[in-house]
Amino acid sequence: MGLLAARAAGRMQARQTYRTMGRMQRRRSYVQSKVGMREDFSSREEPAEAAAPAPASAPAASEPEYVGELERLAQLRDQGILTDEEFEAKKKQILGI
Repeated sequence: MGLLAARAAGRMQARQTYRTMGRMQRRRSYVQSKVGMREDFSSREEPAEAAAPAPASAPAASEPEYVGELERLAQLRDQGILTDEEFEAKKKQILGI
């Protein structure tokens, strides 16, 4: 009986893992459709880095861009679409930390 119970537990764990991965993929697709982009945020950082050597007005011009990104990410986190870990990872990526 112990062997059968162990095999059943293994199957249940595999089924739960499969379901969890499906949920994660659906949430990822939903977030991507809500945000309206399919690429990562790293492509948005490149123009800010290109503008960095410009005069002092460039950081002021790029400030609203990343502030808007952080606000949108915070809204997604508050809605429960993003987890706190995903929010913190993207925040660090946007801020270059």
